[in-house]
Amino acid sequence: MHVERIELRYIQLPLKHPFETSFGRSFRRDTIVVRVWADGVEGWGESPVEDGPWYSYETVETAWHVQREFLVPMLLGQEVETATQVFDRLAGVRGHNMAKTGLEEALWDVEARQKGVSVAQLLGGTRERVASGVSIGIQDTPEELLERIEGFVKQGYRRVKIKIKPGWDVEIVRAVRRAFPDLPLMVDANSAYRLSDAEHLAALDEFDLMMIEQPLAYDDIYEHSLLQRRLRTPLCLDESIHTPAQARAALELGSCRIINIKPGRVGGLMQARRIHDLCLERGVPVWCGGLLEVGIGRAHNVAIASLPGYTLPGDISASDRYFERDVVDPPFTLNHDGTITVPTGLGLGVEVDLEFLEHVTVRRETFTPAGAGLTG
Repeated sequence: MHVERIELRYIQLPLKHPFETSFGRSFRRDTIVVRVWADGVEGWGESPVEDGPWYSYETVETAWHVQREFLVPMLLGQEVETATQVFDRLAGVRGHNMAKTGLEEALWDVEARQKGVSVAQLLGGTRERVASGVSIGIQDTPEELLERIEGFVKQGYRRVKIKIKPGWDVEIVRAVRRAFPDLPLMVDANSAYRLSDAEHLAALDEFDLMMIEQPLAYDDIYEHSLLQRRLRTPLCLDESIHTPAQARAALELGSCRIINIKPGRVGGLMQARRIHDLCLERGVPVWCGGLLEVGIGRAHNVAIASLPGYTLPGDISASDRYFERDVVDPPFTLNHDGTITVPTGLGLGVEVDLEFLEHVTVRRETFTPAGAGLTG
C-alpha cells in the first residue's frame, strides 16, 4: 500500500447523557478521526483521546501534535506491505498509542477494502455477532442508577458494568444486587483505590461479581497481584496493560484473571491481536473495552471482538447508547439476543456519514507528500 494522503479531524459529538467516572463527568465526546488514502483507496480509523489527561496522558492536543509532527511523516509517501506492520513501523515514537491507533486502523480498513473482505475477516475473526454489555457511569442517586440499569436490562444487554469510587461502592453494589440478583454484573474503579483498601474491596466478594476492573493505580501490576490473593472475585486489568509484555507480566504475577483489551490503549488492532493470542494460549478470558468511540472506532472494536478469545461481553454497545446520531451509516444497533452484528461489508462494513462528520468537525488538516498540511 502506497500511502498517498492523510487527513486528521478533531470532532466533538454531544453525549445523550453525562458519563461520570472517578475521573469526573463528561458531556461530549472529543476525539480524532483519521482518514488515509493508499493506492486510491480510503480507510478510516479513530484515535479515541479525550480533551484532558484523565484516563490517559494522551489528549486531543498531544495526539494531534504527535501525529502531525512525527507519525504522519513516518507513513506519508511510504510503502506499507500490510497493516500488521504499521505499529512496528511507528515504534520509533515511544508511547502515544492512541495517536498511533487511528493511523493503523485506517490502514486495516484500506487493506481489507483492497482485498475484498471485512476488517473482521482480515483479522481472523470467527464470530458473526459479539456479546454486548453496557457501562454505566456514576449517577446522582442510587435510585437513578437502578432506573438506568433496568432500562438497559430491558433492552437486552448481556451484562452491566457500573463505575465505583470511594463512597459509591459497597452499598451501591448491594442495592444493585438486591434489585437484580441474577444480573451478570461487574464494577470498574478506574484506579480509585489503594492496596490499603483491600479489606474494604473484599466486601465486594459477597455479590458474585464477574470481576473488579482496575481498582489500583493506573500504572501498577505488582500491587494488583497482592490484592488478587486477598479476593475471590477476579481482578481485570485495563489501564495497566499497554503492551503484550505487560500482559504477560500481569499473568505471570497473578495480578489479574481477566484482561480488558482496548485497541486505542494498546496501539491498534495488531497489538490487540497479540495480547488476545497470548491470553487465548493461556486460557485467560478477554473482552473488548470501550473509550466512548464514535462509530468508526466502534466498528474496529467490533471487528477485533470477533476473534475467538473474546469470550466475555464487552463494552461495545449500540450507537444510541451514547449519541443521538453517530457518524456512520448504518449505526450500530443491539440485537434481540443482546449482541452486536459484526459487519461483513468491505473494510469497516459501515459507511462514514461525511455530511454529519463535517458538521461535528472543529478542526481538519490534510497532509500530502508535496508539502505541509492543509488546514480546514
